[in-house]
Amino acid sequence: MNTIFRKSMLSVAGLAFAGGVFAGPIAAHANPVDAKPVAVAVQSAAPKPQGEQSHISLNDEQSANVKAIIAATKKAGLPERAAVISIATSLQESKLENLGHLGDMNDHDSLGLFQQRPSSGWGTPEQITDPEYSTTAFLKGLKQVDGWQDMPLTDAAQTVQVSAYPDAYAQWEQQATDLVAQHWNS
Repeated sequence: MNTIFRKSMLSVAGLAFAGGVFAGPIAAHANPVDAKPVAVAVQSAAPKPQGEQSHISLNDEQSANVKAIIAATKKAGLPERAAVISIATSLQESKLENLGHLGDMNDHDSLGLFQQRPSSGWGTPEQITDPEYSTTAFLKGLKQVDGWQDMPLTDAAQTVQVSAYPDAYAQWEQQATDLVAQHWNS
């Protein structure tokens, strides 16, 4: 009984295959149906910024740090979206200033553009205050986030940074996007 069932199934499969082989070429040369163009919605590569946006004017040091973040992103072989996330994160964490120890105002032992902590394994104080190193460390964390390219900026940044204010990164997305657009090809 098992053998008969198996042979029957193979016969049906064979007929289906043969039908497809013969119908395929015939269908390909058949007269087309009265087709009309269909509108297709295309989603932009980068999500729209969430919520109210903040903006600050940048001095020469901050502009140099933007360029350093973009250079490190390119060196890592990552797309512009990674630079946007990195710059928005740095805008939130340090306003793009390479912060040293802030004394009593310091958040634990947080340093540099991304307020990374030596005690959390980000690197030594010297490494963390090097813009290329700190950006590369941030990007290494970002690459470990599944789907970071398509998720809201604030979620991607928060997954790497683990901030007490997880939604704060969103406010810098437009300025970060504008800065990347301005400096990516320069």
